Amino acid sequence: MAGWMWLRCVFGPHLQRIHRDPTSTWMTAHIARMAFNYQPGNLEKHTDSILGWASALWYLSYCSSPVLLCYLYGKGYICSTKLAPVSQYVATTLLCLLGVACLRGWGRWKNPQYVKFISILDEAKKNPSPENKKKLKCYTFDFSHWPADFSWSEVSNPKATKAGVSLLKHKPRGTTDAALRSVRTLPCHVISFLIVHTFGRRMLYPGSVGLLQKAMRPMLQQGMAKLIEQYGGQRNKLVACDGNEIDTMFVDRRDGGGSNGRTLVICCEGNAGFYEVGCMNTPLEGGYSVLGWNHPGFGGSTGVPFPQNEANAMDAVIQFAVHKLKFRLESIIIYAWSIGGFTASWAVMSYPEIQSVVLDACFDDLLPLALKVMPDSWRSLVQYTVRQYVNLNVSEQLLKYQGPVLLVRRTRDEIITTTGPEDIMANRGNDLLLKLLQFRYPNIMSYEGVCVVREWLQASTPVAEASVYSAYQVDDEWCESILLSYKKDNDATVDSDVVFPWNVGEKMLIKERQQLALFLARNHMRNFETTHCTPLPASEFRMPWVL
Repeated sequence: MAGWMWLRCVFGPHLQRIHRDPTSTWMTAHIARMAFNYQPGNLEKHTDSILGWASALWYLSYCSSPVLLCYLYGKGYICSTKLAPVSQYVATTLLCLLGVACLRGWGRWKNPQYVKFISILDEAKKNPSPENKKKLKCYTFDFSHWPADFSWSEVSNPKATKAGVSLLKHKPRGTTDAALRSVRTLPCHVISFLIVHTFGRRMLYPGSVGLLQKAMRPMLQQGMAKLIEQYGGQRNKLVACDGNEIDTMFVDRRDGGGSNGRTLVICCEGNAGFYEVGCMNTPLEGGYSVLGWNHPGFGGSTGVPFPQNEANAMDAVIQFAVHKLKFRLESIIIYAWSIGGFTASWAVMSYPEIQSVVLDACFDDLLPLALKVMPDSWRSLVQYTVRQYVNLNVSEQLLKYQGPVLLVRRTRDEIITTTGPEDIMANRGNDLLLKLLQFRYPNIMSYEGVCVVREWLQASTPVAEASVYSAYQVDDEWCESILLSYKKDNDATVDSDVVFPWNVGEKMLIKERQQLALFLARNHMRNFETTHCTPLPASEFRMPWVL
């Protein structure tokens, strides 16, 4: 028995923090309330440091292996006579690291806290009862060892198969024969594949880089502790249809949280964001129930953040919210920041019953932003690569949704702009708003309507915004009455909504269409005077406008 426990300690997970124990008796309640970081002994601490450095060196070697192999080949080191000593050196190193791991296991075995934890983990895996899982939630450790709490296969979901959920595919222009086109674009296809699977994906999602996550680990652990100990967060592992494990955090406010607590806000983070320190805090401060999740390859989530994997993960999160957490789709709001707009727009496109969506600092399409950071000579290659592998077509997906939408534009945004933060008209959030309004209200957003909305979008301060609004003498009550009248006249039944696009404004004067265009623009977009990465205050998190 002792040998088996030592072996479990050798291959067990890294324990990070111990939270309050819900099984403690009243006599030790004052001690149990004290959460603390796990303190390893000297032997475990030093051996763990050695293994950590070895892991970092292996990661660097792996990333630089193409360049390293070319260099060694040029120097003549890759030959049978010189590879034999290298293989012996590698074997010796691995044997030494195995010895270090055994010593670390010995150190853990001598630590009563770790032995208690590993016993609870083993029991939870053998018998995943609510009581055992409740005990396990008192520990924060390597998420790869966490037992799954929900799988996509547990429910009947026609949207998901083992091949993944459906995405809007880019259709290349032209009528060229498909076989001929595929042969002609084969070199471009190979280069694009290599770009995306090496530096391209890491540039797009820097949060998936292992070294960055190691550097952020203390901050992430602190954020995790706050969510669990201060807000009563529940960490769960979801298994998506592609087999990726998704790391999630749920804060339940339905009991005693007021009216907001009965609404669930699902948060979609940015390309370097984690739920531990990301946009989850904004709706939490507003009193909502909140479900955060990490992109594939971020934090405890496995996989890589390609569009298909992202959509698969989002689908698992929504199914978990509905079937395990027991929220109705009509009580769910999707809140996204930056690149999270892709999964948010996919969610509302695929689940149109969702109450509403809030997109903060989001763009309409990745391609213009990708062209901005790459050389002009690469234009064709960049366009092909984005459309084939990372086609984050936010606006195209958002137009499929019929519900309320709110866009938050950062007036000094330096990330989703094609020139710089000084040019507010280069912010791709403007294009997202225009595409949405032009689709939903094509007659109002004619040439004159687009011009006046562009004039309003140039306003970077509340004073300038109000000046444009008053210059066109916009009467909010009149605008709302026109839209309500159209809606009433075109509703098929009392409970149904008129499907966009609307034909309202077809016979109006130019001035009236301009007033309606400004009214709609202001109700679909709010300005926030700050940069891209500034956290959104809870006071700026508002529900989208509903007619």
